[in-house]
Amino acid sequence: MVKPYSVLMGKAVRYIARLRGGGSALPGLFVEKIDKNFVKDTLAQLPQGVVLVSGTNGKTTTTKMVVELLESQGLKVFTNRTGSNFVRGVAAALLGEVSTTGRLNADIAVLELDEAHAVHFVNQIPPRYSLLLNVMRDQLDRFGEIDTTAGMLEHIAVKTTDTVIVNREDPRLLKIASQLKNNVRYFGLDDTLLATFPSDDDMHAKSLLKSKRPGADVVLQSMVDNQATFVIDGRIVKTPLRLKGIYNVYNAAAALALTRSIVGQQLDQQKLIAALATVMPAFGRGETVIVNGQPCELVLVKNPSGFRLSLSSFDPTGVATMIVINDNYADGRDMSWLWDVDFVNLKNNGVSTVSGVRAYDMALRLSYDQIVVSHVDTDLRKALTKFIAEHHDEPKRIYCTYTAMLGLRRELAKIAHVQEVS
Repeated sequence: MVKPYSVLMGKAVRYIARLRGGGSALPGLFVEKIDKNFVKDTLAQLPQGVVLVSGTNGKTTTTKMVVELLESQGLKVFTNRTGSNFVRGVAAALLGEVSTTGRLNADIAVLELDEAHAVHFVNQIPPRYSLLLNVMRDQLDRFGEIDTTAGMLEHIAVKTTDTVIVNREDPRLLKIASQLKNNVRYFGLDDTLLATFPSDDDMHAKSLLKSKRPGADVVLQSMVDNQATFVIDGRIVKTPLRLKGIYNVYNAAAALALTRSIVGQQLDQQKLIAALATVMPAFGRGETVIVNGQPCELVLVKNPSGFRLSLSSFDPTGVATMIVINDNYADGRDMSWLWDVDFVNLKNNGVSTVSGVRAYDMALRLSYDQIVVSHVDTDLRKALTKFIAEHHDEPKRIYCTYTAMLGLRRELAKIAHVQEVS
């Protein structure tokens, strides 16, 4: 049972933190200290349980899609909308949703969690459904070798009480799925798209055979001019998407597969596809801010696969480009992965500005691909101001790591409308 005093004290800290512009997870950290069972007791109220989304790439966008797809089917959904994917982020989000008596007005929770924190979460709160997106080399200074990350996802899958949705194109996840006793369902790619989305083994010349892939509930068949084609239960479904980037379309296949598993026979597919067509990018994940009448896109990057797909998804022609690289804890300390990214498609137009804590490392990396960089400044505020001033009448695109994205949003909010994330 939720303790009212925990809710009241937590809400008070949340109010004070927001007044002072504090981080979204601070109230969650506080309430965890005074009531270690706050998250468990609050989520226990949900009649349809907890859905957990994890993996290296795509958690935030996929979670947002799943929430909106479930809402299209009439479900009330709780989620950690800020993308703060530690347990304290979930606690903070709950404080914003529960009543003063601790009641959570929702049918189901859809949560994205960092792989390492998810392991501890599922020990206390086994999810009813889980979605395993991928295993890539990401923030290895935090998680260790890639097999360690795969082991974390396996633990999540084993703790899941109902259904696990698995990316059939990831050989490590496929191995996990083959050993599960849970109900397992798959999403995947048409053969023609496999080269576009290499697994970590493919990227490091250790390709595993994919000839024995299981059948998938949802398959991404193609993406042309923002028109996506899926094969769902063997039937072709086409829809326009507002999401940009082919990696987000692949995430859409995952979201469709998960939603179909949760809703089951009551699913209204017409409403489902209509809802998918209207989903906007999650904050900082292809989000567009209008600055001086021109679009400025924020594209989150955090590993070679994600950065490579982002570069291939966005045409640099006619767009001023900025790259901001930080190496704070949430970004991962080890930035050597930048050397695994091919930046050649930026060569014709160059990069206007490079900033962030690791600005000079990024500029050096670009120089090896003979990319002209016009300006380098580790001071984000000054660099952004100069970038906007020099390209005031042009569309702009900024590739950035996680904490750089948060800093950019704060600075942009001073001069333009930036959507608030509660």
